[in-house]
Amino acid sequence: MARRYGIYDVFTDQVLAGNPLAIIFDGDDLDDETMQAVAREMNLSETVFVQRATNAAHAASLRIFTPARELPFAGHPTVGTAVALAELQRGHEGDIDMVCVLEEKVGPVRCAVRLREHAASFAEFDLPRAPTKVDLPLDMQGLADALSLQVGAIGFENHRASIWSAGVPFIMIPVHGRTEVDSLEFDPGLWEKVAPFADGGLAAAYVYCRGGTHHHAKFHARMFSPDMGITEDPATGSAVAALAGAVHHFDALPDGHHPLLVEQGVQMGRPSYIHLHIDVKEGRIARARIGGEAVRLARGTLEL
Repeated sequence: MARRYGIYDVFTDQVLAGNPLAIIFDGDDLDDETMQAVAREMNLSETVFVQRATNAAHAASLRIFTPARELPFAGHPTVGTAVALAELQRGHEGDIDMVCVLEEKVGPVRCAVRLREHAASFAEFDLPRAPTKVDLPLDMQGLADALSLQVGAIGFENHRASIWSAGVPFIMIPVHGRTEVDSLEFDPGLWEKVAPFADGGLAAAYVYCRGGTHHHAKFHARMFSPDMGITEDPATGSAVAALAGAVHHFDALPDGHHPLLVEQGVQMGRPSYIHLHIDVKEGRIARARIGGEAVRLARGTLEL
C-alpha cells in the first residue's frame, strides 16, 4: 500500500536546518511494531504517524516515535505536523490563520497555525501539561563525568541541576556559559549509569546557559538522550516545555508575559530557534506556549 509522507525541517525558516521530522500521513492501520520499525528506518529524532482523531472536532491523532521508543508528547512533531496538515488542507493561497487540536498520548494539544505566502509557515501550541519538578536525588559528580565537565561548571546564578517534566523528563543542567555548552562531550554509557528514571523514562540531558549566537536568544542549549536512541537532538520542544518550569522556578518570574527564544542545534550545524512564551499569574505559570517555523523538504510515498 502506498502511504504519503513528508519530511519537514522544524524550528527553522529554511531547509537543511532545524530538526528534521518524518510525517506519515496514512497511519491508521499500522501496528506498533511496524511504526517503530519505520521510525528506525527513517532514523530521525522523531517520526509521526497521523491517524484519525477519536473526536470529530479534532484534526488528527498522532503517534510519535523516536528510533528507540514511543513518546507521549514532543514539540517539534507537534509544530511540524500542525503546519503540514494545515498546508495539506489550505495550501498557500493567501495568508491564513487557523486553530486545530491534535490528539497525543499526553492529551489534546491546541495549536495555532499561521500560513503566509512566500514565507515559512509557523505554528505554536499550548503546553498540554504544566511543567513540574521531579524531586529525585542527583549524582552531581556522575552527571559531570558523563558530560566531561567539572562539577564546579554546573550551575549559574540561582540555577541548579534539577529534573523537570511536561510529559517527558529531562535533567536540566545549567552551566556557566557557551564555552561549557560547546565543549562538553557526552558519554551515553556513563549517563545511563547515573541518570534516574522519572515520569516513565530515563531522564535525558538538557544542558543550557544564558545567551546564544543569535542576538535575540535568551538561552543556548544542547540535548542528549540515549534512552530515546538520540545521540544529540537539534531542537527539543518537550525539553523547552520542561525548561519553562526551571526558568520560572529559578528566575522567580514576576506576574506577566515572558517571551523567550531558545537556541539549539548550533554545534550540529542545524541551528534551531524555539519560541517559548510563559504567562505568570499570582506567582504560578498560568499558561505556556511553544512555537516555531517549519518548512517542507521532501514528500513522497512509502510502500507498506
